[in-house]
This record gives sequence, C-alpha cells and structure tokens, in this order.
Amino acid sequence: MPTTNGKRPVNLAILGATGIVGKELLKILDERNFPIGQLKLLASERSKDTTIHFRGKEYPVELAAKDSFKNIDIVLSAAGSIIKELAPAAIAAGAIVIDKSSAFRMNPEVPLVVPGVNDSAMDNHQGIIASPNCSTAQLVIPLKILHDLAGLTRVIVSTYQSVSGAGSAAVEELEMQTHSLMHGQTVEPKVFTKRIAFNLIPHIDKFNKDGYTREEEKLVEETRKILSLPQLAITCTAVRVPVLIGHSESVLVEFARPVTVEQGRNAFAASDMIELWDNTEDNVYPTPIDAAGKDPVYVGRIRKDNSSSNALHIWVVADNLRIGAALNAIRIAEYLLEHKLLRQPVAS
Repeated sequence: MPTTNGKRPVNLAILGATGIVGKELLKILDERNFPIGQLKLLASERSKDTTIHFRGKEYPVELAAKDSFKNIDIVLSAAGSIIKELAPAAIAAGAIVIDKSSAFRMNPEVPLVVPGVNDSAMDNHQGIIASPNCSTAQLVIPLKILHDLAGLTRVIVSTYQSVSGAGSAAVEELEMQTHSLMHGQTVEPKVFTKRIAFNLIPHIDKFNKDGYTREEEKLVEETRKILSLPQLAITCTAVRVPVLIGHSESVLVEFARPVTVEQGRNAFAASDMIELWDNTEDNVYPTPIDAAGKDPVYVGRIRKDNSSSNALHIWVVADNLRIGAALNAIRIAEYLLEHKLLRQPVAS
C-alpha cells in the first residue's frame, strides 16, 4: 500500500526534461510553487551535460539510467518508450512514476487519471500512474460533468489538434513551412505526412486496419477507462491543424434523458475546472489562442442537437501542453502529496 513520506519537500526527477513537455513541467512546477527538495533532470544522450536554469539555480541534465532514482519520491516522465525499461527501477527505488506516454495507460493494474475526474483511482496505485493522451485529458472533464448531469449514452468527437502535440520538431516544421511559403519557396514535409502550413491533416499516429488511427483509438479507449464506462458508445476523428498550441474539439453528446442547453451551461458554470465562454451574440467562444498558457478547459457553443431531443453539441478548447500533459501530471503529484500517498524511498 502507498505510504506518506511526511511533509518534507518532494524529491523529484523529470525524465525527458529537455523536451517540449519537460520544459512545460518545470515552468508549471515553478508557477504552482510545488515543494521540491532534490531535483534531478534526466534526458537522452544528446542532451547529457547540458544545464537548465530553474528557481535561480543551474541544474545539470543527466543521462537517464536505471540507477538514476536513488532517494527520488516522484518521477514525472515526459519521455517515450524508454519508460518501460526505467519504470521498474524507479519503483524498486521507492519512487512513484507519473507517466505521460502510452506505455501503461491501458494496463488494468495502472490508474489512468485526470484529477478532478477520477481521483480515487490513485488511492491504490502500485507505483505507476498514467496520464492520458492530450486530447483525452481535456475531453473527459466536460464529459464527466455531463455524465453526472444526465448519463452519457453516446459521444462523437472531432479533434483539431495543434502541432505542439507532436513535439518540438513539429512546431519548427510549421514555423519553417509558413515562413518559406510566405516567401515563395517550396517546402517538403518531414515530421508530418503532408504539408501542415495552411493545411490540415486528418491523420495522427498510425492507421489501424479498421481505418481509424491510433490517436482516435486512444481517445476512445482512454475515455472509457477514465470515466469507468467500458461500454460507452464513442467515436472520433482526429485532425492535425496549423496551430502552435491548443487543441480544440467538437463534441456531440447524447444522454439517457432530455437535457436543455441551460442545464448544460449551469453544470459547466459550477465547475472550477471549466471556463464557460458561451455567448454567440457577442462572439464569445473559445479558440486555441484564448487557451494558450492557461489552466482551464474552455467550453462554448453549447447548443441542442436539432436531430435529437437527448443531445447537446459543445466546443471544447484547452492548452494541450498544460491540461493535456504537464499540468495534469503535476496535479496528480499534488494529489499524492496532499493525500499522503507517496512511497518511502529505499534506503541506500
């Protein structure tokens, strides 16, 4: 069973510290004044021996290895598949791994968590807690509110996902292509399958045999797990768009009973995780620019589905680097600390 480490500052390791999510983790840890004792920054060979400035101090970036987790309480992992190799060593050392990759999300023994939606899933963690895909993380917050209101029966989602969800190289590709095209130059895609500047691509991750992409499959599977609705009828189309930061989602939600627009608005307005921007007469609705750098999930354009008495359309926007990645992981760490669910590091 998890045990508390008392009230001393948390010894923290960030795996993938030099990547786009790793940098966001450090930024948000500072913003939220997270209590850090020892801080260890870990990355791959190409980033080894660089330094990162944090809270007035220079920290060396170390090569991530199985022996990197001595005296560490929490590992915030923004790395990829290497976490499968490193997680057992971190757990053996007494740390809790909060992982952003897809490595453990669908493991039935690993909690998949969005704080404020399914907190209790963390109470019996076994050393690993998974953080969902960025598009899933922002979706399940309004869906949980609506499920509590009237019971979800079906969800249809179309996502419009920014390039930062694909990493630093994707951001650079959009910026480079935009500059080149504005100066009459030709471009060739490298990160994406097609040109992303002044375009959109209905293809994120690999295609499955059924015609859906892995990204779409992740959203479906993860939403069901987080909401504890394994039979929920849900489908998705995921699209990459030429936006730097911020994922948007058009969501059709069907319910077990009729729900009015006003009931939906009131339910969202009562949540401290939702920012309600829903006044079309004054052009008040959220866009990715509005959400960038901010913590809430924004909801707007709430309207009845004219083809069904038991359905609402909503528009959902959030900063994918925050609520979809770094902020969600830090909120998990804050919950563990607040509820005394840290483990005891193994004595050296």
